[in-house]
Amino acid sequence: MKLRIIFCLLVIRCLSAPAQEQEYDHIFFDNSLMTGRYYYSKADYTSPSYIQNIESKLPVSEKEYFTAKNSLLLNYVSAPNGSWSASILYHDWRGKDFVKEGKSLDFKLFVKSGTEAEELPLIAIGSISKKETATSSFLNLNNYISQFKQGEWVSVSIPLSEFKNLSYTNTKEIKEVLFKQNSQDGKEHTLYIDQVELSPIQKPVSDVIVPAIKAKAYERHVDLWWDKSGLENTKYIKIYRSEDGREFKQVGIQYPYTGRYADFTNEPNKTFSYRIACVNYDYSESQPSNIVEATTRYMTDEQLLDMVQEASFRYYWDGAEPNSGLALENIPGRRNMIATGASGFGMMAVVTGVERGYITREEATERFKKIVAFLDKAETFHGGYAHFIDGTTGKVEPFFGMRDNGADMVETSFLFQGLLTARQYFDKNSDDEKYIRNTITKLWENIEWDWFKKTKDSKYLYWHWSPDQEWVINHNLIGWNETMITYLLAIASPTHGIGKDMYYSGWASQEKLAQDYRADWGQTRDGAMYSNGNTYFGVKLDVGVSNGGPLFFIHYSYLGLDPHKIKDKYVSGNYFENFQNIALINYRYCVENPKKNIGYGVDNWGLTASDGPWGYRAAEPVDHQDVGTMAPTGALASFPYLPEQSMAALKNYYRNYGSFLWGEYGFRDAFNLNENWCANIYMGLNQAPVTVMIENYRTGLIWNLFMKDPDVQRMVKEVFIK
Repeated sequence: MKLRIIFCLLVIRCLSAPAQEQEYDHIFFDNSLMTGRYYYSKADYTSPSYIQNIESKLPVSEKEYFTAKNSLLLNYVSAPNGSWSASILYHDWRGKDFVKEGKSLDFKLFVKSGTEAEELPLIAIGSISKKETATSSFLNLNNYISQFKQGEWVSVSIPLSEFKNLSYTNTKEIKEVLFKQNSQDGKEHTLYIDQVELSPIQKPVSDVIVPAIKAKAYERHVDLWWDKSGLENTKYIKIYRSEDGREFKQVGIQYPYTGRYADFTNEPNKTFSYRIACVNYDYSESQPSNIVEATTRYMTDEQLLDMVQEASFRYYWDGAEPNSGLALENIPGRRNMIATGASGFGMMAVVTGVERGYITREEATERFKKIVAFLDKAETFHGGYAHFIDGTTGKVEPFFGMRDNGADMVETSFLFQGLLTARQYFDKNSDDEKYIRNTITKLWENIEWDWFKKTKDSKYLYWHWSPDQEWVINHNLIGWNETMITYLLAIASPTHGIGKDMYYSGWASQEKLAQDYRADWGQTRDGAMYSNGNTYFGVKLDVGVSNGGPLFFIHYSYLGLDPHKIKDKYVSGNYFENFQNIALINYRYCVENPKKNIGYGVDNWGLTASDGPWGYRAAEPVDHQDVGTMAPTGALASFPYLPEQSMAALKNYYRNYGSFLWGEYGFRDAFNLNENWCANIYMGLNQAPVTVMIENYRTGLIWNLFMKDPDVQRMVKEVFIK
């Protein structure tokens, strides 16, 4: 677990990637998900000058914008003997490592009346190269506005060559746009800034016919979707909404490759009309699309569950890598790189989607034929798959660095949790379903689990191995964490299995090495012996390091593996009851909220691993791992354990936070109200547990399928107490 965290923190520093990865536009600002202050900004002043700020951040404005829904406000006073400064920071996220080379800094500017051109601020750019930051010389902004006007949006374009005294290898290193005081007029000025970006050297040219759209309304939002093929050179899809069917107002923009947009109106029982237009790189618009109509309505609890399950399912169905049909690490992110574990989780979400009527069994059969055919040809290492795979070639993608360029057995076990579920689900006597089952069996029997013991007499399985790096990572698998399924599938293997005793010698090891491992990542001796026995927030915990750890520990291995059916000598009941207690401890911590984080409470709980304002973090209910970031998957994937508390969280996230938290694939990865921050990504490891664990709560579907597998049944009888 500790190594997983270290790897995720290093994700931006990936060393290699396929040349065919699509490049992102280098955008500093186009919209803020949240109102109030913009997290990726800075603002400061020395009196008697002034710049409006909210906790040293620039305010987000919904009064004026070039593209909906908002812009950034620069409200300042430039006085003698004072100063002010502001900056907009480039937001890096995982997988956004292919960016178009820029030729100019471009943005849209709205100047309210009373400000003359010479009273506009100075502007510069800043770079980060090898962790060193530098700033260019400042330029007079008014020199780069071709037609200065007040009360209208005007275009600003500054060739990057104009910014002197700044060196960089490529424009990807440009990470900041800076403004500062220029004049000393002592007046108040109000500017709005939008669409701040580095214009690419070659602007794509698009002459497309706008696609037709469809719409479906829910309680407080309307889903729109369109055919995204042929839109590769389109910059945005602009969304227009009307409340009377005649007067349309722009309400948002969307990247065309997504093919979907969720318009959160926050108004039940209301009819809306929609149309879209394609926006080119010069911001010209196509003719409008067809008009569609949808009516929101209040939804029951069961309907809300359907809505959330389907939205998260769409990540794996609509958002899959097209050649393999498998899941991406995150969206937006790399568009060719498959995440192996997330793909296994996604398979279980797809099976759920069939049973819920989101897709047909025939559609799922075609997808799984593609998946297993791809996996049959993909690169493996003693049968184990890499953490990341290039979806266009099937080759390993060492996203976390060249030391991780081989098999990842934890990700492989997550993958096969999904594949074994599919082997049971596709049980018809058709040629297609037999092909799916037989290919899964072939892949399953090819895994040499015993190889990953490293030595014949090893008590442990090891996480990684590659042909050139071999065992250099040297991470043996020790519970308590998310990796129980790895030991159990290794024991279940009919061809290259390990002894059942390794469950106790490895996963639940009592050796000093294992005790120190647990104490190291948990920063406590509680649970260092695997068993715990302490009481936290009035709840006795049989098994778990510290007070249970992040909630993904009780999700990832148990999407298919039914914890009702597993009991060992360390738990007084079964593992389902132990997991209920871990979830309850997490819940009670959040309700008590010892760090006074904004928003925590009975309907906002569930600390777990996610993206965050400062990068990836495995949040848990202890002081040193709680920074105020909440991931919706924490509570929502805990539906089987605490259904009432999970439903309260679902309603809060949707009805109260939906304006920034809900999107085309359901709830975004995480948010932090202390920092006024919300992730713009959805994560492959976090969306599927929502769909799957809600389904396990409702029907037990995925638990029942996985536990029907004969190899799994044999393993359960061998390892666990009846």
